[in-house]
Amino acid sequence: MSPEAASERHVRTPHIADSHEKIRVQGARVNNLKNISVEIPKRRLTVFTGVSGSGKSSLVFGTIAAESQRMINETYSAFVQGFMPTLARPDVDVLEGLTTAILVDQERIGANPRSTVGTVTDANAMLRIVFSRLAQPHIGSPQAYSFNVASISGAGAVTIEKGGEKIKERRSFSITGGMCPRCEGMGRVNDFNLEALFDGGKSLSEGAVLVPNYSMDGWYGRIFAGSGFFDMDKKLGKFTKKELNDLLHKEPTKIKVEGINLTYEGIIPKMQKSMLSKDVDALQPHIRAFVERAVVFTTCPECQGSRLAAHARNSRIDGVSIADACALQISDLAVWVRSLNEPSVAPLLGALGETLDSFVNIGLGYLSLERPSGTLSGGEAQRTKMIRHLGSSLTDVTYVFDEPTIGLHPHDIARMNELLLQLRDKGNTVLVVEHKPEAITIADHVVDLGPRAGAQGGQVVFEGTVEGLRASGTITGKHLDDRISLKTAPRAAAGTLEVRGATENNLQNVDVDIPLGVLAVITGVAGSGKSSLIHGSVSGRDGVVTVDQGAIRGSRRSNPATYTGLLEPIRKAFAKVNGVKPALFSANSEGACPTCNGAGVIYTDLGMMAGVSTVCEECEGRRFQAAVLDYHLGGRNISEVLTMSVDQAVEFFAAGEAKLPAAHTILARMADVGLGYLTLGQPLTTLSGGERQRIKLATHLGEKGGVYVLDEPTTGLHLADVQKLLGLLDRLIDSGKSVIVIEHHQAVMAHADWIIDIGPGAGHDGGTIVFEGTPAQLVASRETLTGQHLAAYVGT
Repeated sequence: MSPEAASERHVRTPHIADSHEKIRVQGARVNNLKNISVEIPKRRLTVFTGVSGSGKSSLVFGTIAAESQRMINETYSAFVQGFMPTLARPDVDVLEGLTTAILVDQERIGANPRSTVGTVTDANAMLRIVFSRLAQPHIGSPQAYSFNVASISGAGAVTIEKGGEKIKERRSFSITGGMCPRCEGMGRVNDFNLEALFDGGKSLSEGAVLVPNYSMDGWYGRIFAGSGFFDMDKKLGKFTKKELNDLLHKEPTKIKVEGINLTYEGIIPKMQKSMLSKDVDALQPHIRAFVERAVVFTTCPECQGSRLAAHARNSRIDGVSIADACALQISDLAVWVRSLNEPSVAPLLGALGETLDSFVNIGLGYLSLERPSGTLSGGEAQRTKMIRHLGSSLTDVTYVFDEPTIGLHPHDIARMNELLLQLRDKGNTVLVVEHKPEAITIADHVVDLGPRAGAQGGQVVFEGTVEGLRASGTITGKHLDDRISLKTAPRAAAGTLEVRGATENNLQNVDVDIPLGVLAVITGVAGSGKSSLIHGSVSGRDGVVTVDQGAIRGSRRSNPATYTGLLEPIRKAFAKVNGVKPALFSANSEGACPTCNGAGVIYTDLGMMAGVSTVCEECEGRRFQAAVLDYHLGGRNISEVLTMSVDQAVEFFAAGEAKLPAAHTILARMADVGLGYLTLGQPLTTLSGGERQRIKLATHLGEKGGVYVLDEPTTGLHLADVQKLLGLLDRLIDSGKSVIVIEHHQAVMAHADWIIDIGPGAGHDGGTIVFEGTPAQLVASRETLTGQHLAAYVGT
């Protein structure tokens, strides 16, 4: 559906809410919100706008959605609540008119390597039932086709009643699951680098085991010594085959150490359970680094990566196994499902077909059900979560979306808009945090926050209609109809970066020359092959610096100062001026307040009630010991420095006693990417998606390399900030760099020197170069979807 058609539909279905049909927020103070009050009409589509960091997420997610979830949790029994996360009440005076909130955010889907697109959407569950009814040879229940269920058999005693007497009988049992026995349903097997597991030149007592947390000073040492399986003082390089097997592979074995019953288990099975059963990216950084060094993953030779046992792979419907079906592109799988004409499972086939059609309608038809869910981008993950809700019969629910257009080509945004309107028309309240004009203009109601970001934001600067927003004079209102003009004098290339025979994922033997010394933009619908081309054939080359969409890794103790490396020169400067150790100026080290351990807050678990976090009374939230705060640099202590904004710190470290070129350089880069308002010590967990993306970009700007690859750098950027980003890219190129950008935003396309458009569609319908040239040539040709949308954007 075109944007115009979606707009017409929006006009044809007005919703009028009376004064009692509203979500009323009064006195909200979460994060940077300044005691704001707002009324949101129910059963309408409300879009929340404002610059990144203005308080949109704090209002929508941190206040409205958080309180809805907390109140729902409180309806469960105290026993059930004991197994649920404790949620503190948001800092707000009044919240009225709340309904059940369903969050559809950009968080990656789980960290479980057993999770796939099919399992998280229930499409796999329906497909397994279909195969259990129709496939030949027949192998039993749906679990026989599940790679998460193992086949087991055994015998056990059961008590039965015969003739009024209870007697015990021994009976055998068997469970037929679909799990590949070789890889245990993972689709891959592990090879271990033994040199990374232990040092053969040392004994166990000398610390030969190199696996994290295997200290011989604690319980591990006592278990090893008490097991009696080996000599603790013998060099591991001289171990017998049996001793080495016991060390590495021995199955769980009961032992008694110092009168205590314990279990000894070999290092490798222990690692399988504690480290390798999780997604690698979910591990702590030091453990993740060890796993990447010690373990090599290869495709399972038995199931060829399908995860399934032979009986599941060999049971077929018209020659198609469930492994074949899950490997199909979802758009093709939908066609195959509709080709099955079997009255006995007609309702099930219909429901499965509708689920698969939802993937196609939401722009994800290029995925397959076997795709690991952890590999999805933030935008793909959010749209995948939507699949569950599109066919839901629930009404009067509040759906909360966090920039649902992220990662979408303009062609796909119109379809996303249609789906949001469908949810609203079913009688639901739809709340959307957005920056894209195409998504803002379909709103029934707009709440604009600002006027700026951080401490300068947190206020409601406009409430009303889209037309009212245009006339409001706010930053969003002024920039809503902004259009970047086509570049009339594109730069000339200073060479080319050759790609030959690219076949990564769906790429169809692509040859292309990417110009250097210019702004080259790679475009195409979602799933067309943009990332496959760039990350598969360009990233990783010498001199190429890649800023991708991977999540920032860090805890609530991490902040912009620690993440960017800024804190290191600051700590050293404090230490040098005051003649003390640098570790004193870290809240995660020796300088930490002993009461809150440097967190600044104390968390109190109230059992069956929601937990409460309170500011530490000892350090009053400053995180450091009082003695540490007596040391100064340029008249400020370390806590005062960490409460500075980036802009304030740029001035502070520019001159005088506090002049610190290393810190000033990092701060200048943060200001360049539009983060001047952030405070240095603000927890990373409180940053918005756009802020996290830009802080990542700032850290990469200092890397040496002639080519910068940016993956959708406009993610989370307000309309007004896109111009600043384009200025930053121009400065990079003017300094002699080459910039390659994967983008959907028309403003970036229009500003490009050269465009490479990949398509024409997604998945196997994409993977080819459909256009190469300047933006003006792309608009003039109008032969591709990108060209048509760019022409509409620039008004030609």
